[in-house]
Amino acid sequence: MARAVTTRRKSINTAIAWAIGILIFFPILWTILTSFKTEAEAISSPPSFLFFDWTFENYAAVQERSNYFRHFMNSVVISLGSTILGLIIAVPAAWAMAFVPGKNTKNVLMWMLSTKMLPPVGVLIPIYLLFRDTGLLDTRTGLVIVLTLINLPIIVWMLYTYFREIPGEILEAARMDGATLRDEIIHVLTPMAVPGIASTLLLNIILAWNEAFWTLNLTAANAAPLTAFIASYSSPEGLFYAKLSAASTMAIAPILILGWFSQKQLVRGLTFGAVK
Repeated sequence: MARAVTTRRKSINTAIAWAIGILIFFPILWTILTSFKTEAEAISSPPSFLFFDWTFENYAAVQERSNYFRHFMNSVVISLGSTILGLIIAVPAAWAMAFVPGKNTKNVLMWMLSTKMLPPVGVLIPIYLLFRDTGLLDTRTGLVIVLTLINLPIIVWMLYTYFREIPGEILEAARMDGATLRDEIIHVLTPMAVPGIASTLLLNIILAWNEAFWTLNLTAANAAPLTAFIASYSSPEGLFYAKLSAASTMAIAPILILGWFSQKQLVRGLTFGAVK
């Protein structure tokens, strides 16, 4: 009897999980399907789901109108650059807060997290003027800097959580063996926290890749990533839904593929230290 109840409960939970997964994925699926429709079919009512004339003309039009590869490379450089720079800054900061905490460490962590609650538009003008005067406007370097600062609180918080799960006695043993601070962080702490660092890296790449507000306001043409590439298909004449869907599909495909192949590492890192 108990086994039957447990089996029924697992079946219900599985069905609910599948329903939520399908609900979340449906907008992405609809965007992909719309990218293969004509503009007339994209706005038809009632909409067609699978039974329509499939076409690749939207992808050809997108390639002819925009330089997809240039936007793609901008996204790659900006995402990886901000992630690597963020880790270089966050690893020593998280180490200090985890293993050499002070009486205000928790207050500092909360203050860092509170900066994420600041509306970006509230600081847009001063940052825009600062970037204009320093020559960082519409440059990859400028976007790497601003995205690093935006995502740094999350990186520090995640690494701090992972580092707290590592026994301090291991680091003390390394110091007794003559390890310097640099050796302690690079050769002892980092290898032990690889799952956490990997998940932090992947999450930050996703956040940087999807960032739209700053990339649209601080770039024009030279450093415009894929978010600007998508926005270019909104014009005063109206929205070209099929072409916009094709551009969106081309923009999200790389990060979807990355997330699919790295999902085990991401889940492993996010659950690091959860079960003892």
